[in-house]
Amino acid sequence: MAILTSILNMGQGGKRVVVKDTIDIAGAPTQAASAALAEAAPASAHAEIVSRTLQAGYHIVGKANLHELAFGMTGVNGWTGTPENPNYPELIPGGSSSGSAAAVAAGLADIGIGTDTGGSIRVPAACCGVYGLKPTFGRLSRNGVMPAASSLDCVGPLAGNLQDLIDFMGAVDPAFSQAVAGSMSTLGVARVSAESIILEGLEDQLSRATARRMEVSLPLMDEAFQAAMTVINRETYLACEALLGIGKLGHDIEKRLSAAASTSDGELAEAEQVRHAFTSEVDTLLARHDYLVLPTLPHFPMTVREALAGRQDLNISLFARPFNLSGHPALSIPLPSRQGLPVSMQVIGRRGDDAGVCRAGWQLIHQGTPVETTFQQGDNHAAVR
Repeated sequence: MAILTSILNMGQGGKRVVVKDTIDIAGAPTQAASAALAEAAPASAHAEIVSRTLQAGYHIVGKANLHELAFGMTGVNGWTGTPENPNYPELIPGGSSSGSAAAVAAGLADIGIGTDTGGSIRVPAACCGVYGLKPTFGRLSRNGVMPAASSLDCVGPLAGNLQDLIDFMGAVDPAFSQAVAGSMSTLGVARVSAESIILEGLEDQLSRATARRMEVSLPLMDEAFQAAMTVINRETYLACEALLGIGKLGHDIEKRLSAAASTSDGELAEAEQVRHAFTSEVDTLLARHDYLVLPTLPHFPMTVREALAGRQDLNISLFARPFNLSGHPALSIPLPSRQGLPVSMQVIGRRGDDAGVCRAGWQLIHQGTPVETTFQQGDNHAAVR
């Protein structure tokens, strides 16, 4: 099955987890779904996130497929195959954590561990109709994750329900939260341009919110998207340049990686200036509002047929990628499908307030229900009531 690159059986009992194949599992090669890494030697040790997952009592059932080298947004892969989107079979599963999202949506796993450098957890979560969290940058260790160095990439979970996602975060990160309780008082609704059906779905959900809503703007959103593209291009090129020209990369990756080689030091310096300015912009809004909300996707995913014909769509990450640049936690929440198409909402919180983002997400999908979330250190049992 194209959703998984290998079947594993690690850990005893517990909920099932699939691990994106950019994350080391001892005894298994980390191939990043690329023929260029087909001969990679088995990893000698677990990535830290894998060790923590097993220590918390979860059961790892396989390594998940992805967009090659985690450097694309469609999830299409000519070498390992393209994971089917279980809930929307005609549409792409999204990338790059396509297999992680598809495995959860298909019921093959309770948790998918993915990575998010430019929306690579939230975009496939939105495409497949599941939950996906990009934690605050640096919250979950990237030790044992490729590429080894990144100023954008975050390890995070995908799940079919928010309770499982919260449980997992509390289990693998004791600092996630010991006790979080309360309710939102103010919500900043970001003014963005998106397909009308998506905006209508978001408004339907928010219209039942008990928090006071205010429309807010993020003037640097487009610049932050472009700056994040500049940073990922430079950092991915530096990590993968040795794979260029050997004839083993997919055409789309070879082309994009070659283009990334031309990223200049001046462009990178400008991107860093935008990073600082956009981060300040978001921090300022979050000083006035408890959380920000906006759609996860600006438009609906393309069809698999279009993607297989060579169409690319990096702009599908227009609302996700800027928060990789700023480092804020971001949760993608599936909303009721409209016209048979996936609709999702993104909740953004203050850096370090990952548990609060999950609490806000819970309140927004369980309108009027008080929430009290307690996480016990070293345990994978969380109660939300």
